[in-house]
Amino acid sequence: MAGSIVVVLIVLAVAAAVAIVATVRVVVRDGRGHIPTEPSQRPWTAGNLPSQPYSMIRF
Repeated sequence: MAGSIVVVLIVLAVAAAVAIVATVRVVVRDGRGHIPTEPSQRPWTAGNLPSQPYSMIRF
């Protein structure tokens, strides 16, 4: 009886270790939250109208 509990605990520990390693691999492969740069194109204008809503423009 005690031997079966030890086996279950070992299986759970191995499963937890595999899950932790897989999580670390996914985070590293994803680029650690890298945010792409903003486009380098200049905003367009049509006369006095801006290319963005007035609420988004920073002065």
